[in-house]
Amino acid sequence: MMNSPSILPLALGLSIFSFVMTSVLIVPFIDLLFKLKLTRKKEGDLRSRKSLFDKLHDHKAGTPIGGGILIIVLTTVLFLLLMPLISYMGVVVQASFTYLEERLVILLTFVGFGLIGLLDDVVKIFGKPKKGTLGSIFGLTKIQKFSLQFVLAFIISGLLYRLLGIHILHIPFFNIVVDLGILYIPFAAFIIIFFTNAFNFTDGLDGLASGLLMIYLFAFVFIAAGSLDTPLFIFISLWLGSIIAFLYFNVWPARIFLGDAGALAFGAMIAVVGLITGSVMSLFVIGGIFVVEAASSLIQILGWKILKRPIFPIAPIHHTFLAIGWEEPKIVMRAWLVGVILAIFGLWLATI
Repeated sequence: MMNSPSILPLALGLSIFSFVMTSVLIVPFIDLLFKLKLTRKKEGDLRSRKSLFDKLHDHKAGTPIGGGILIIVLTTVLFLLLMPLISYMGVVVQASFTYLEERLVILLTFVGFGLIGLLDDVVKIFGKPKKGTLGSIFGLTKIQKFSLQFVLAFIISGLLYRLLGIHILHIPFFNIVVDLGILYIPFAAFIIIFFTNAFNFTDGLDGLASGLLMIYLFAFVFIAAGSLDTPLFIFISLWLGSIIAFLYFNVWPARIFLGDAGALAFGAMIAVVGLITGSVMSLFVIGGIFVVEAASSLIQILGWKILKRPIFPIAPIHHTFLAIGWEEPKIVMRAWLVGVILAIFGLWLATI
């Protein structure tokens, strides 16, 4: 099994290698995005009336979108190339699942949701805006996007249940283990869809979602190592190094955005990491900011549906802070600090 002396050097080495590779490629990749015109549109100019969102964010028009594509491709390629070599590094590969089956689940989630997001990005940038009930719609419609997410989430949940044999839920504190049986499939699908969109909601300020993801990955690399899951541990280590390099260019003022390709892939993947490690409760704690962002959007929707008025000036909640005068870097830094505390708490939960 993975012994403690070999875990830390391996994690650091893989993360550093991934960091260096991403750092070398990201500047030419940004230039490529400019040439391909994969840049953010000034959506307010295409609407009959500018929304508060447009007023807050239209100054970011022209920034390249697609950082998630580089991270997905690089992490996937490194994972496929390096995983067979790990045994030569003095580490015995061990997992609770068959490597090929676990790899299938990981890559199907990472690449599959990335492709859905990429399709949305391309339609959003190059397609014509469509008329919606509240103004122009850019990208895929909600029905199209959720339908694709729904189908892929249920396929992945079925693989988790059938191939990996995961069907239980552990509740810390009370040390309760619930066998969900076949109901694990809709349960896991809900978790995947929830975090896919929660991450996408959070990806609205420079460095916010990617910085919180970095904190999440730091926490879950220890959880994956503790659960003796070598493939997942290696994947997270590579992903972590790549996201750190990306974050250097994504902090305010951002030179590149993740785009929906990255946001959907990363949101789905953090859910699957929590499901594979059996740390669903820790997933909700460590990813607590993502949960709050999604909850604020849901509350806003319910406000319009039930009270016929908004609860917040604008949702999700980070936009409200921006609208009332908080500076963007201050919102992001404070969210990161909360994320660190939540990660510590979530790690503690994973050990009891």
